[in-house]
Amino acid sequence: MEPDWTLWKHFRSTANVAMLTKADLSELLGLKDYMGVMYFITLAERVVPLSDEHVKVTEETFDGVEVVLYQPKQPGGETELRRAVIYLHGGGWCLGSSRMSPYDLLARKTVTELDAVVLSVEYRLAPAHHFPVPYEDVYRVVKHFLQKGVLVQYSVDPGRIAVSGDSAGGNLAAAVSQQLQKEPGQQIQLKAQALIYPVLQALDLNTPSYQQNQDMPILPRTLMVRFWSEYFTSDKALFRAMMANTHNNPESSSLLKFVNWSAFLPETYRREYNYSAPAVVKGVGGAAVEMDGPSRSLADPRASPLLVPDTALRSLPKAYIITCEYDVLRDDGIMYATRLRAAGVEVSHEHYDTGFHGALMFTVWPTDFLIARRMTDNYMKWLEENL
Repeated sequence: MEPDWTLWKHFRSTANVAMLTKADLSELLGLKDYMGVMYFITLAERVVPLSDEHVKVTEETFDGVEVVLYQPKQPGGETELRRAVIYLHGGGWCLGSSRMSPYDLLARKTVTELDAVVLSVEYRLAPAHHFPVPYEDVYRVVKHFLQKGVLVQYSVDPGRIAVSGDSAGGNLAAAVSQQLQKEPGQQIQLKAQALIYPVLQALDLNTPSYQQNQDMPILPRTLMVRFWSEYFTSDKALFRAMMANTHNNPESSSLLKFVNWSAFLPETYRREYNYSAPAVVKGVGGAAVEMDGPSRSLADPRASPLLVPDTALRSLPKAYIITCEYDVLRDDGIMYATRLRAAGVEVSHEHYDTGFHGALMFTVWPTDFLIARRMTDNYMKWLEENL
């Protein structure tokens, strides 16, 4: 099935291509780095989150990290505890903000429809702050929020807390869910994880969905590879190696079995594509390097949550995973759903045959799309029934 081209033409515009071209040209001429230009997308949609008649909004700092907190206006209390959603925005770890209008709207909708508290995290971004800084910011916020005293302060039920995020935010949500269960002495655990077209692995950037959708707007393969490389390092050698899918080293190669799409993708998604394991080299670009920095990060499950054995998946909270057909990240989400189910985790996987990466963000006029509303409604329904 092909996407609704009447819808598709609205955003497959020259503006998307022009922004990518402008970013490349600016960096080539030494005027401004690539992500510095792309960040204008974030600035264009930023709002000042304000309280309204139904939602109380405050901007706070949790363990040194900025957060935007959304609460129902009606008072809660010890006998009226609410569920909570910790939300992590997307943007390839380099762009995005909890203060963008689509995220602000999603948070308000979650508060009003679910009578929930929403904690939206403003983690620091690459390339100014490479991995693991964005992850560590998020993890610190989650750990802070899951303290009994903090939950009491916001009238949150400790047994009804979820972590959620889209794209890179889905990556962070999955990574935090894994790490939290390993934390010694952690008394309060997450009840659910909701991952919206998450990016989950950096080892094989030539899966069928990367090949099928390499030139799709919003997130072409080149941009996703750029996000990955910028998350790890400003060294352009890694970007070039990732583009050629020759970035794996001996340490990461031992983990390729966890992202073998020939084993974890249903036949309908493999289609005519034939599996070929990514090349393994001694260092980025073929030159020997020390096993540290970006080279070591490739094998770190905090960056690629798919890179853990089944035993590390078994005790994870129930999961809701959204994937879209026209998305380079489609296969990441499908593989994770497959592996979680095999490990005994309760998984609800919702695949949108006409969906595209970033669809959830198209809720603000003039790009108020039906698929975004449908995706949001299904997401809310799952949280209502499972949190």
